[in-house]
Amino acid sequence: MSLFSKKLAPLFLVVLSTLLFSTICRADSKAELNQNAQQVLKKLLDTNEQARELSKKAVAILVFPSITKAGFMVAGQYGEGVLFKEGRPSAYFNNAGGSFGFQAGAQQYGYAMFFMKESALEALYSTQGFEVGTGPSVVVLDQGAGTSLTSMNYQKDIYAFIFNQQGLMAGIGIQGNKITQISK
Repeated sequence: MSLFSKKLAPLFLVVLSTLLFSTICRADSKAELNQNAQQVLKKLLDTNEQARELSKKAVAILVFPSITKAGFMVAGQYGEGVLFKEGRPSAYFNNAGGSFGFQAGAQQYGYAMFFMKESALEALYSTQGFEVGTGPSVVVLDQGAGTSLTSMNYQKDIYAFIFNQQGLMAGIGIQGNKITQISK
């Protein structure tokens, strides 16, 4: 095997992924982020009955209007979101992560997390980065799963809806992502 494939190929892939990822992502101003998050949340609540019902009982809703994920073999993802309490922005967070494996492409998507319990919301604030999949239980809902929800079975800590998926990211990888509070 050549020197390039043994020593430099992994470094080349990391640099290529970083360059690709950094050109796709752009942080919004506080006003833009608030407006985008409010718009996508309104659209979600207007078009999805389950989200509307959850919003009535949620203690807070964290909205990431746009997460960008891109890479080849090594991928990164990033997006910024707004935490709404009582219908108003109360804090700001980012979602950052990376993955390694057989994967290629770029995609954008958004998601909203409905915090149903104060203890789940406290976990978001009390950590050095809230890792999805550890701590409070998160249920990702789609149209099929969401239709079986009733007010009697809202028993989980957090419900999440993914929306506005665009692009293609294919492959298998080891992933990790964190949600961390930021200043805006």
